[in-house]
Amino acid sequence: MRKGLVAVLAAFLGFAAHAQSNNASELTTLQTAYDASGWEAVGRLNIGWGGMCTGALIAPRIVLTAAHCAFDRNEQTLVDARDIVFHAGFRNGRASASRRVARVIVHPDYVFTGPNGDANVANDLALFELDSDIVLSNIDPFRTASRPRKGQQVDVVSYAHNRAESPSLEEACDVLARQRGALVLSCDVDFGSSGAPIFMNIGGQPRIVSVVSAMAEVRGRKVALGTNLEKPLSELLSLLNSSFGTVAAAPDVNIIRPNATRRLSGGDGAKFLRP
Repeated sequence: MRKGLVAVLAAFLGFAAHAQSNNASELTTLQTAYDASGWEAVGRLNIGWGGMCTGALIAPRIVLTAAHCAFDRNEQTLVDARDIVFHAGFRNGRASASRRVARVIVHPDYVFTGPNGDANVANDLALFELDSDIVLSNIDPFRTASRPRKGQQVDVVSYAHNRAESPSLEEACDVLARQRGALVLSCDVDFGSSGAPIFMNIGGQPRIVSVVSAMAEVRGRKVALGTNLEKPLSELLSLLNSSFGTVAAAPDVNIIRPNATRRLSGGDGAKFLRP
């Protein structure tokens, strides 16, 4: 996977050389009910160790997010599901609905590795099953769709450490490259944005096409890395529906802190960070 990500970033470097400087998109804070209309199924995940991620409902009881959000960065173990709370539509200190997580299902091929290990973006995906359904007229779970092509534009709705009280919408950021299950995006993500849904407008409706896994810097330019949903999500849903789907994590994994920073390679000027 390391070679795959380096190749992705190399492809981005080639794209960036021809990119127009006026393609940058801006964040819009969704502070009012009007601004947040249609995005209420995106929520803030409060993680027991004091962390925060972003997640989105894809069913009344199922939140889609990044796998590394399920790990305690201090204890370097899986977080007890009961210590995670999903706040749907959290805005200005209030949520449209709040539920505790009853079950965490991590993709079976996702592992935390050591400081010099692979960056496992392709399988950085998890489902959090809530302790009860969220059924409200203003909260409509999102449907998913196939990953976008290079050159297409996507939107991201996320929380972050410096915008934790209300979600922010970034529209029309670019898909710069894709390879081996990873997407390189021009989106502006930060700590807390992990697991944030990446949308495409399909038939006039937002569809989740990826999830924020990491942020990176390439020659001083910030980019976001997202997962490919199609196969990993299908595998997770199968686990969810099976009697064995409590926590599907690979055995004997080596855990690293989610906020660790490491080099992808010595010569491409890229730096990889967990958001």
